Amino acid sequence: MFDLNSLLRDNIKRLVPYSSARDEFKGEASVFLDANENSYGSPLPTDYNRYPDPLQWKVKYRLAEIKGVPPQNIFLGNGSDEAIDVLFRAFCRPGGLDNVVLCPPTYGMYEVSANINDVTIRKATLTEDFQLDLPAIEAAIDDNTKLIFICSPNNPTANAINREDIEVVLNNFHGIVVVDEAYINFSKQKTLIQELTEYPNLVILQTLSKAWGLAALRVGMAFASEDIINVFNKVKPPYNINQASQELALEALNNIDQVNAWIRETVLERDKLEFALKALPIVEKVYPSDANFLLAKTTDAKGIYNHLIEKGIVVRDRSKVELCVGCLRITVGTPAENIELINTLQAIV
Repeated sequence: MFDLNSLLRDNIKRLVPYSSARDEFKGEASVFLDANENSYGSPLPTDYNRYPDPLQWKVKYRLAEIKGVPPQNIFLGNGSDEAIDVLFRAFCRPGGLDNVVLCPPTYGMYEVSANINDVTIRKATLTEDFQLDLPAIEAAIDDNTKLIFICSPNNPTANAINREDIEVVLNNFHGIVVVDEAYINFSKQKTLIQELTEYPNLVILQTLSKAWGLAALRVGMAFASEDIINVFNKVKPPYNINQASQELALEALNNIDQVNAWIRETVLERDKLEFALKALPIVEKVYPSDANFLLAKTTDAKGIYNHLIEKGIVVRDRSKVELCVGCLRITVGTPAENIELINTLQAIV
């Protein structure tokens, strides 16, 4: 059985969170003399002299409408990386006492955050077709395994992980399963958000950086049970999402039609780019993609990467990543950018 309290670090159970002035105030007011702000305003056209809503309720209410989940089940972080870090700090005792399971090749920040927090990493490498190796995951788990990270669609492999396999992990692991859906908008696979009521040990990560085009704002999302979200809010800094990011995110969330149009165009361009890459003699394979990028196995990843750099085109060399020997990760660009990429690659003899 899943028992959230048994997973929490003892110091987090005892933690009295910082109570900000805006946390303590409820209701309406016209004079704010509680937070030692500059009462005269700011030198900017918009007044940013007041601290922002520490729990970002306006943004969460809008997200709740879009995602079909109560706002109490949403955490907003300074990018998804903050949510990842909070998970380690809240649930994993450092110094080898607790461990987490990662499934490489996958998003690198899981390992970086584990190392920063001095948490032991156990790896269950994906299969050759980039799916979960369920026996390997089972073998990696012990009584001190607190978190399992699953990225779907996965980065850098671009494929969605079989939903049935994710559900096997959720049903059989008594710790927390983190499913990172940063690229879910580009996938045929549906989000697991609607399964939150069925799986109390599920945490879903999403972001406004990819399909929503707000990478510069650094707004990540975590969806989970209210109890887990309360833990996130207990551990996070008091004002982790600045006012400008909240305002701009809210404005963007009112433009769903534009975002959906970009998603459709990106998927169409992804298919065209895949076809063009496969026609190149320097490309041995293009892996199936459920994301806004392609993983291409090439004859000389380093040489091709350097050639593109010389021409002012930047892709990602993933050739040293496990199971990705010879591979470049290529983001789907605009039609003009994709044509420029292909023309440059065609010039390689």
